Amino acid sequence: MADKTKSSSSFFNRSLTIHSHRTTDSTPKSHSLNPSLNRTTSITKFYNPVETSLKGKVKNLCRLFEGSKSSAKPTDPPQKHKSNKSVLSESRLSPFLSLNNSVIRLPGTEDRIVVYFTSLRGIRRTYEDCYSVRMIFRGFRVWIDERDVSMDSAYKKELQIAMGEKSSVSLPQVFIMGKHVGGADVVKSLFEIGELAKILKLFPVREPGFVCRCCGDARFIPCSNCSGSKKLYDEDEDRHKRCPECNENGLIRCPDCSS
Repeated sequence: MADKTKSSSSFFNRSLTIHSHRTTDSTPKSHSLNPSLNRTTSITKFYNPVETSLKGKVKNLCRLFEGSKSSAKPTDPPQKHKSNKSVLSESRLSPFLSLNNSVIRLPGTEDRIVVYFTSLRGIRRTYEDCYSVRMIFRGFRVWIDERDVSMDSAYKKELQIAMGEKSSVSLPQVFIMGKHVGGADVVKSLFEIGELAKILKLFPVREPGFVCRCCGDARFIPCSNCSGSKKLYDEDEDRHKRCPECNENGLIRCPDCSS
């Protein structure tokens, strides 16, 4: 029995020593592993220098560009820093904004908008400018006196006299309230900055989708006197004469929308 008690006590003592040895041995191992397993210390150790170096590089680059901008400012002329609106108002928009001082005028058109254009597609740029200007005005649904120089040569002579016989005239040309506004560039600029909408408020607005029933918005119809043939038979003289009412194409202006 004594041997049994000794063996049991020694067994328990061994278990205690094993457990105590494990606990004592585990503490230094845990301490030795903690620095490598500590995420915060390892991340700050390895990534903080990279972050600081990147921030420093970014700051240096920013200083570099700021220095180049500051050095370039005094050399730039002051005229180049003007806004687009100021340039337009000084160079292009001044003929319209000072209508009372406009030299070029078209008598008899003080109550309307007149657009000289061409419907021929011989020159692509000219045709596109004419089309875009007409569409801008039609978008506001105001009535326009459209004068196609390719349909009636009298319009070309009329525009040449108004602009000056010695000056070269390009199409389109716009007159508002009898005063010259300009070509496609000026009209587009006025439209983009919103000035054209303010100007066109002075004119009455047509119904949406309005189309002239007489000419279909062509502004011309065949001459009713000669049926578009440009010739009339004179019984007294027994010969054909030129019709005095139509143009070189046998057309007359639409009495409904172009009068």
